[in-house]
Amino acid sequence: MMDNPAAWWVLAGLFVAMELFTGTFYLLMLALGAAAAAVAAHLGLAPTLHWAVFALVGGVAVVVLYAARRRWGRRTADDLRHDHLDLGATVEVTAWSADGTTRVAYRGSDWSARPARRGPLYLGPHRIAGQDGNVLLVEPLPTAGAVPCPVPPGQQAA
Repeated sequence: MMDNPAAWWVLAGLFVAMELFTGTFYLLMLALGAAAAAVAAHLGLAPTLHWAVFALVGGVAVVVLYAARRRWGRRTADDLRHDHLDLGATVEVTAWSADGTTRVAYRGSDWSARPARRGPLYLGPHRIAGQDGNVLLVEPLPTAGAVPCPVPPGQQAA
């Protein structure tokens, strides 16, 4: 069956279609191997050589992609900061609720926020340190004379 070049092209197409659902690029490397095997079939090589070409080209492509991602795919803190442009912005916390959350005005609307770390809850200016879904994670800015916000009895600071 795999001595027919069309079968290799269909296999390459299936790898591309499966790749659309995963987004990892590894199946594209196998599709590249299947395309190389289709070319080998067009050249009239023996079916065992088609499989060898498929394994060699696809396998080498997967290894090269893996190595490239390990070497150049690491993201730095600056890369992550460019993904989250809100990091480092300042918001004003005027009150904390009993469950350790607050509402802050940011970019023209009210956002839910919670502390980025456990510890006492402070009022005043806070820096956006992260985001959990649509909840901002904030940490207090070092301000002179910052006083912790009292937490209602029976409640634990977040």
